[in-house]
Amino acid sequence: MIDYNAVLCNRIKEIPPSGIRRFFDIAAEMDDVISLGIGEPDFQTPWHIRDAGIYSLVKGFTKYTPNAGLTDLRRAISDYLQRRFDLRYDPKSQLLVTVGGSEGLDLAFRCILEEDDEVIIPSPSFVCYAPLTAIQYGKPVLVQTKAENEFRLTADELRAAITPKTKALLLPFPNNPTGAILRKEDLEAFAAVLKDTNIVVISDEIYAELTYGQHHVSPANIPALYDRTVVINGFSKAYSMTGWRLGYIAGPHPLVEQMTKLHQFGIMSAPTTSQYAAIEAMDHGDSDIAAMRDEYDGRRRYLLDGFRKLGFSCFEPRGAFYMFPCIDSTGLSSEDFAERLLREQHVAVIPGTAFGPGGEGFVRVCYAVSMKDLGTALSRIEAFCQSLK
Repeated sequence: MIDYNAVLCNRIKEIPPSGIRRFFDIAAEMDDVISLGIGEPDFQTPWHIRDAGIYSLVKGFTKYTPNAGLTDLRRAISDYLQRRFDLRYDPKSQLLVTVGGSEGLDLAFRCILEEDDEVIIPSPSFVCYAPLTAIQYGKPVLVQTKAENEFRLTADELRAAITPKTKALLLPFPNNPTGAILRKEDLEAFAAVLKDTNIVVISDEIYAELTYGQHHVSPANIPALYDRTVVINGFSKAYSMTGWRLGYIAGPHPLVEQMTKLHQFGIMSAPTTSQYAAIEAMDHGDSDIAAMRDEYDGRRRYLLDGFRKLGFSCFEPRGAFYMFPCIDSTGLSSEDFAERLLREQHVAVIPGTAFGPGGEGFVRVCYAVSMKDLGTALSRIEAFCQSLK
């Protein structure tokens, strides 16, 4: 009989599974669960975008596209980035269409990292960054951000984390799980720190359209950072297109060229139907973004007020669709709080520790659910907290 331990790659075996999935598995076996755990829009993909995908099938557009993506889509992405964020990229040489933002991140790590290269990663942050670094023989360097700094990475923290082995800085803002955003002055300070280095900035901007009270600023908006920044974005969050699995990379030609080469061998091209739908989203989806963002903002303010009335210390998130309340007052660890809340009150949240060591004492709450469910969830959380007294 084959010995699978001898067959499997040790790097893969050593990486623990996502800390998020265990709570989904528990919730799947229970009735009447309100899930504030999954980071997915609750809206349907707008009809005009779905229609564009359907029409592409009716017309028989089912063949491979160019490796880098449909020419019309890359032009649409280029126009969109300039219109929405004042970012200028040549659609022929600086853009690559990927299978979700996830592939874009994987390509960036694989094309940049050599063995033992270090990647600075603010923590808490999404679960994939450190594993993707480790799979590529790199070393994740987690820098714990603080609630008193609105979970923003500071220039001093960045400077202290840099070593001769630092190859990349990962900037996951707007942030999952905290909802933190960066300001222009933060990025300008980073530019001063990175001056005269070869450190690449990998900017995960999948939540760029979901900011409240401040327009998103990309590292690539800072002239001194433009030539070293790889922007990762996609359609999942802004247009509620998670299942369409489509994203893109924008960056300097020498980097995008190599990522395109790896994409050619590993993927060939992103799904054709999704690309036609994405053209429609880019060209005519601005009002959809605004409507969904307004709805999220209302939920954000309602949930923040609810948590504060319950006595939770809660930083006001300015981006994405997550809240990151501190649960220290309950006397429970993040894991215990999340598991007991799920089992006793049927409300699913994610322990902050799933997003790195900086998450202890917090839980991630996703407000991409209806106001009715948010109200019920708050009532159940209040009952849970009363039971602890």
